[in-house]
Amino acid sequence: MGLFQTREPRQYRKVSIYTSERKDKLDKLVRDIKRQQGELPADDVDPDKFKGKFSQFTPHAQRASGGPRLTWPLVLILVVVLIFVWHYLLTGKVSF
Repeated sequence: MGLFQTREPRQYRKVSIYTSERKDKLDKLVRDIKRQQGELPADDVDPDKFKGKFSQFTPHAQRASGGPRLTWPLVLILVVVLIFVWHYLLTGKVSF
């Protein structure tokens, strides 16, 4: 009966938004040295190998990942060029 039972509160998990590249490099160097000395077992998983793999297999992430973007100045230039082409096709003249 769930009516008289209290739920356990969620455990607090600290997730750091900011990372220190210096600290990460130092930790990686310490792990590599310990592996060379035999204190740690050989690590078969390389985290750098998985970098950027999520966006390759997710269509939404692929669309949002970048690519050529149309900015306002580019759109305005494109509209002006299309007006010139349209005017040339209608009148046969290059100038207005």
